[in-house]
Amino acid sequence: MSQEYLTTAELAERIKYDPRTIRERLKDSVLLEGVHYVRPFGGRKTLYVWETIERDMVKHSRSSGMSLPMANGKVCNG
Repeated sequence: MSQEYLTTAELAERIKYDPRTIRERLKDSVLLEGVHYVRPFGGRKTLYVWETIERDMVKHSRSSGMSLPMANGKVCNG
């Protein structure tokens, strides 16, 4: 399993968001534990899975109209 893991600061730099925004507004609402990020060895450090985040950003930006991304990777159209 070869995935690129990023710290909050590295992810912020890559997607041009403030690290605080990622921690307070995106984490656990848009970015889901076990899907978009992990806590290695049960610790406090958060590592983000770049490939999953990139895939979901592109998928969401391509969808048109009202849609709600779901935790299982599908989309609910409203």
